[in-house]
Amino acid sequence: MLVMAGCGVNGDDDLTATDGPATTQAPPPEPAPATADLLDAVVARGELNCGVNEILPGFGYKDSEGVFIGFDVDLCRAVAAAILGDAQAVRYRSLNSATRFEAVNSGLIDLLSRNTTWTQSRDTDLGLDFGPTTYYDGQQLMAKGAAGFHSMSTLEDIEGAVVCANAGTTTEKNISEAAAAAGVNITLNTFEDANIVLENFSSGACDVMTGDGSALVSRKATEGAAGEDWVIFPPVPISKEPLGPVWIQNQSRFGDVVTWTVFAMLIAEEKGITSSNVDDMLNVDGEASRLFGATEDELQTKMGLPADAFYQVILQVGNYGEVYDRHLTPLALERGLNALYTDGGLHYAPPAR
Repeated sequence: MLVMAGCGVNGDDDLTATDGPATTQAPPPEPAPATADLLDAVVARGELNCGVNEILPGFGYKDSEGVFIGFDVDLCRAVAAAILGDAQAVRYRSLNSATRFEAVNSGLIDLLSRNTTWTQSRDTDLGLDFGPTTYYDGQQLMAKGAAGFHSMSTLEDIEGAVVCANAGTTTEKNISEAAAAAGVNITLNTFEDANIVLENFSSGACDVMTGDGSALVSRKATEGAAGEDWVIFPPVPISKEPLGPVWIQNQSRFGDVVTWTVFAMLIAEEKGITSSNVDDMLNVDGEASRLFGATEDELQTKMGLPADAFYQVILQVGNYGEVYDRHLTPLALERGLNALYTDGGLHYAPPAR
């Protein structure tokens, strides 16, 4: 099944200080000065300010004890482990789709790790920089089997339907353009809160709900008995949605750290290096020895990091496959395009040398 994290799912603006239980509201995070080197600012602060989702199980979710968990949340933890040696040194900011980019540009957060699609306008006009794609996704539709829909349904099958989507996202634009190209007439209703989109779909106010395939799978999988009748289609998504981490433009040192944190997690998976065996695998080959700081020719110190920065990432958070299996495999999200290139996927890390 080619379904893959939603670019337009929003959360509230709650704020908690760490990824542990949140019992009181924390003070606002200290923003990085606009002209400061972002990596130096994070090191001096001793904490990474990270923007995440809080209502999308599997990717970014705040549980009943106030703990942030998920695939995107673990990237925040991994970057904190690389920079500060402590995956717990994260202050999370829950952001919705309308506020996430301003939070980056204002310095409120250092890193946005919240199911966000890399697009030309965001990479240029909005003043953002994107790291490696961590999740290859695509937009799909979800309707009810009882209404006659099935997994092989097409855009032509939604003629005359009321379609619900998140406002102000790539999701809204994609469905409008796809319907027009197919000559299909739809009524598009948009809402800024993803839960309201879901409520309208569940109640029957919308015939169809659209979003990134993985977000629809997440919603279906966590809806219980009602979700069993929900059908996701078409089999080939109507858009490309490469999702990944975001930071403010022109912070190349910080960007290099985020980028190579992702690459280190991919390289570790390639080599079978996990959080449980990393100590025994440090010298499996020269690349691993360099990347995990076991030899004098390591490159992490030249990046402004401790020599063992990426060792700490794997030890404390895990490789890419471990993070995927921890959060997304339970939702029945197959690796697909998100497999390593050796397994037919798109994930391919440059060499660590």
